[in-house]
Amino acid sequence: MQFIDLNAQQQRIHGDIVKNINRVLEHGQYIMGPEIDALEKALGEYAGVKHAVSCSSGTDALLMALMAYQVGPGDAVFTTPFTFVATGEVISLLGATPVFVDIEPDTFNMDPARLEKAIAALESKDPRMHPLPQGYEGLKARGVIPVDLFGQPADYDRINAIADAEALFVLEDAAQSFGGEYKGRKACALGDVAATSFFPAKPLGCYGDGGMVFTDDDRLYDYLTSVRIHGKGTDKYDNVRIGINGRCDTLQAAILLAKFSIFPGEMELRQEVAGRYGKLLDVPGITVPAVREGSLSAWAQYSLLSDRRDAILEGLKKAGVPTAVYYPKPLHLQGAYKYLGYRPGDFVVSELAAKKIFSLPMHPYLTEEDQCHIADVIKGIL
Repeated sequence: MQFIDLNAQQQRIHGDIVKNINRVLEHGQYIMGPEIDALEKALGEYAGVKHAVSCSSGTDALLMALMAYQVGPGDAVFTTPFTFVATGEVISLLGATPVFVDIEPDTFNMDPARLEKAIAALESKDPRMHPLPQGYEGLKARGVIPVDLFGQPADYDRINAIADAEALFVLEDAAQSFGGEYKGRKACALGDVAATSFFPAKPLGCYGDGGMVFTDDDRLYDYLTSVRIHGKGTDKYDNVRIGINGRCDTLQAAILLAKFSIFPGEMELRQEVAGRYGKLLDVPGITVPAVREGSLSAWAQYSLLSDRRDAILEGLKKAGVPTAVYYPKPLHLQGAYKYLGYRPGDFVVSELAAKKIFSLPMHPYLTEEDQCHIADVIKGIL
């Protein structure tokens, strides 16, 4: 059994993948070839945004978006501690400071009520209102990075309203949610700018690294296309700002175009797989994922909570079922962020989730037979 079965997917579209790769080999434009424009157009239209800028990874997508807002030292960017390190890492790489905000216990996404408290605490310089990092006295609030964890978009109506009131930008970390929806709008179209990842394990993944930034803002688009190629101006030898080498490879774009042709159908299959899990695992001792009314998860992962996680993981391992834990340690307790001075107990919802959470195999080609086997093992343990 595969945790994510990329082979089953490849068998469906092997011919198209080979054809697309051969086309790149024939024209030889391995950097910024015509497949790049085709991919950006297709995914931008799918997400419902004006501009889509491909890049070399989901991390660079986040980084480029922050660079477009000229985030730097003295800036505070609010984000969740219950996410992959890249979300906080890009803030730190630019010399800015992450200010963590705890999550909702059912969706694992940023809690808007706590975001409001965190902003108020920073403005009043009062860490009694909400935990703040060391050096908070010299920080100015600049933006918010909600994370669409496991594929479900955060509560953007509330988050955007809070951010608008404080003149903060909202960068949607949609690394796991491409294909998801929130109140009739697609993920990657829910903030001022959005970033997604094409890491192979993502709902839409390539065969290497890749990412994309989405925005309706013409000014941001111009900045992003410049930053992506070493801050270029009129040509690659006219460098008008500091940038990065953030281009997406043409070969990866060719692969993504083939995979995107079946992506809408795969999203439907993911909903079926998640629905079966929800029915099979509706038992005492397990908390299944909650999807907010009006939302659609892309189901990048299927993550549950249990006080008996360790026993369940051991039992599934013996039964040949692969599992994973996303995430065993929140960012505020990671060694890389020791300098911020956060302590255990500062973000109790994230810390409790980290102790109980585990993820089961999740992909469009997971069979009902395999899901029943997984559920039977878990029920036997409980």
